[in-house]
Amino acid sequence: MSIHNSYFSKNNTIISNSYVNTGRNPVTELFYGSTIVLQYPQGFSRFIFNLDLELLQLKVDDGTISIDCSNSMKHTLRMTNTSTFDKELLNTITSQGRMRATSFDLILFRIPENQYWDEGVGYDFGDLVYEFSENDRNYSTRPSNWYQTTTIDEWTEPGMYNNRNDGVVNYSGLTIVDTQHFQFGDENISFDMTNEINSILNGSLTGVTGWGIAFKPEVEDLADLTETYEVQFFTRHTQTFYEPFLETVYNDLVEDDRNDFILGKQNKLYLYIFDDGNPINLDSNPLVTLSDQTGSPIIGLTGLTTCRRTKGIYEVTIPPLASYKTPCTFNDKWTGLLLNGFPLPDVTNTFILYPLKKSIQIGPKSYDPKLYGFDFYGIKQDEKIYNSDIRKVGVIVKQAYTTNKQLPNVDCFYRVYVREGQTEVQVQDWTPVNRTPNEYYFIFDTRDKIPNEYYIDMKVESSGEINTYKRTLKFQIVNLKYFENL
Repeated sequence: MSIHNSYFSKNNTIISNSYVNTGRNPVTELFYGSTIVLQYPQGFSRFIFNLDLELLQLKVDDGTISIDCSNSMKHTLRMTNTSTFDKELLNTITSQGRMRATSFDLILFRIPENQYWDEGVGYDFGDLVYEFSENDRNYSTRPSNWYQTTTIDEWTEPGMYNNRNDGVVNYSGLTIVDTQHFQFGDENISFDMTNEINSILNGSLTGVTGWGIAFKPEVEDLADLTETYEVQFFTRHTQTFYEPFLETVYNDLVEDDRNDFILGKQNKLYLYIFDDGNPINLDSNPLVTLSDQTGSPIIGLTGLTTCRRTKGIYEVTIPPLASYKTPCTFNDKWTGLLLNGFPLPDVTNTFILYPLKKSIQIGPKSYDPKLYGFDFYGIKQDEKIYNSDIRKVGVIVKQAYTTNKQLPNVDCFYRVYVREGQTEVQVQDWTPVNRTPNEYYFIFDTRDKIPNEYYIDMKVESSGEINTYKRTLKFQIVNLKYFENL
């Protein structure tokens, strides 16, 4: 499994019945409650945003992200709550004098009628004139806002929709993508956008200009409140690591059993297609036929269908083989190889079928767990990497306290995170390392990562134990400007 992060291209918080713009504020304040004239802002607010899906679409189009083998691509909108770091903030008042909201639902909706809008240049809710200046440059009424999308255009319905269903565009007509309940009010946003984004990627949904997040109408319309309640999330203008993003999780895991093909087990074989070292896709998926060492095709294992696991890698799943005297040699013949309209020669590979006992330990003694060591290539320890690189990171798994005793067929996992003080901020959860006949590896794409110092932990499960190896690799992702300024 791998992840890809898509970030916001623009965002803004609009306030009911107000021309104020807060598009550049590093925090969105979603609030509801008091309409007392002396208390500002009044009413309620809604957050709007759009996503930059260009790189994600490119990865889907070139086959890096593929659902050919499993339809498991999942998209989740993630926004960090500014109160999530300190439980002591629960049931308190914010620095603006507003109560922290609890026990509410937020909706994620598609902006109706595909209306185009601009982010704006505002920051503050109020026009605050400072002593050292006659102008408040953080205050702006330039679009977008509650009424306007651009300087010359307006929302079909102020605020995008009417929450009482008595307007031109009503709440009942919205496309609600997902709803999330917040019990305590310090939870992070985690909206499921899988169907929405997949529809955009496959072309069945077009013209989308963004999405909005708001309280349910029943909350927005609560009357006779004497206090304002709010919840805050970091926006794309935050100077912290907690920039909001769309997380795409997809399955590109390679588990090649060619070196360890076991009798009585389901096994997988792969074909790797490269052009001058770069992975490329065939015009269509090839077929696979298994034959014994005499070259005779095996009944029921001819013309097996394959799938593309990721760019340039094709997978075939072989059902359990039985009733063979092991070890014995088999051939796997890949046919129907077509590249840019030209047929390529068939490819025949070999593998050895091993007895089941090769992977099972039975005896009077318990099996002692192993300790492991790791070496990496593709990224150097403490290396500074452009945020435009795609690195193939090779992992050499060795027996601990040895220099060259490499261990084959080990199920190992890696995890990526950054550190803020003593806190580890997860970037990618535990993910299996790809296994091929000649290497372990994973792909690390820096293009969707925020410049920072990154750490990688390794984990191995052995004899019922789970051993985690902390900070086995550390490196920095930096902007191109970093190298230009050296």
